[in-house]
Order: sequence, then C-alpha cells, then structure tokens
Amino acid sequence: MDVNKNILLGKKIKEIRKSRGLTQDYLAEEVGIDAKHLSRIECGKNSLSLNLLYKICDVLNVEPCVLFDNLALKNKAELIKDINNILEQLSEDQIRNFYRILINMSLG
Repeated sequence: MDVNKNILLGKKIKEIRKSRGLTQDYLAEEVGIDAKHLSRIECGKNSLSLNLLYKICDVLNVEPCVLFDNLALKNKAELIKDINNILEQLSEDQIRNFYRILINMSLG
C-alpha cells in the first residue's frame, strides 16, 4: 500500500476510533499490537496486514469497506486539507509530477 493510501486509511481508523470514544491504548490492546504501532498506522507511517485490518474492523464494529470510503462525504475544504497533508509527505519530484497532472486536467 502506498504512502497516500496509508495516510487516508490511518486517518479513517483514527476518526472512527475517536467517534467510538476509544483510546489508542484500548484499540491496540484489543487487536494485539503496541500502541506506538497503532499510532504510526493512524499517521500513515506504518502499513497493516489484512489480518490486522479485520481485527481493527471487528473492534470498531465496521465493515472493512467503511475504512476505504474516505472521499464520499468530504467537502471541498476537507479535500484540500487532505491533499495538502498528502503533498507534505511527497518528494519534490512527486510534487512536480502531481503539478503536471493538475495542469493537464485544468487544460482538458
């Protein structure tokens, strides 16, 4: 899973965890990982296995597809904020490529 997807997935896990009133420590303990590992997942720095994804879904009481539905209900301001967060993680070359894509989209 690439960095961008890790960031979006981690943010969704954190959002749902907080909405359920759960701490990182609690969720980490329930799924059998260290709280620091969960923190890095929520920040998009660590990937997670399919097995761990299912465990997290069980504890959060959500279907796995819910964790991947990050864009459906976001408004323009939220999308721009997410894009900026993703851009901060990219290399200069990746940002230049992204810029080229945006320019081509605006011309098309």
